[in-house]
Amino acid sequence: MSGPVAPRPPVPRRPRRHDPRRRDRLIDAALTVIAERGVAGTTHREIARVADVPLGSMTYHFTSLEEVLIEAFTRHADSVARIFDERLEAARDREAAIEAVITLVSDDLLGSRHDLVLTVELYVAAARNPALRAVTQAWMQRSRRALERHFDATTARELDALIEGLVLHSALSTDPMTPEQIRHAIHRYLR
Repeated sequence: MSGPVAPRPPVPRRPRRHDPRRRDRLIDAALTVIAERGVAGTTHREIARVADVPLGSMTYHFTSLEEVLIEAFTRHADSVARIFDERLEAARDREAAIEAVITLVSDDLLGSRHDLVLTVELYVAAARNPALRAVTQAWMQRSRRALERHFDATTARELDALIEGLVLHSALSTDPMTPEQIRHAIHRYLR
């Protein structure tokens, strides 16, 4: 017979990581995953892995994957809209505004493959999901407000559509438009 079993020493608990930005990091991680794998390849598990947090953090901070997608795409749309706002606010007159639009398309909107992929992913996801359509609608309204600093409401709406078309055609073409062709198209429309 053996004697009394000695109690095991308590397993030290891992200190809790103070992480006040965790939710923001999860949203940023979602944008990374979307850009790399597309919306269809975006999962709670993959976002948590990229953010380097436990999987349970996803359900702690978000009620669904749709909520994560809405937050992530809203962040993306806001960052692009902020550039629109800054460029058009800096324009002193109509000619400067036209140059700002050309720079927006040629440099800002077509300049980052990561942002371009996110934009296309948002468009495709919004075509299927009304909740994401609200994100695109808010983005379009904000872009139009920025354009309306220099153009009437009808022109702003049509110019916004032209900008989207120029970006998509250039991004998805095997023979993208050159900056000079983009400049010509915008000048031609705004004559």
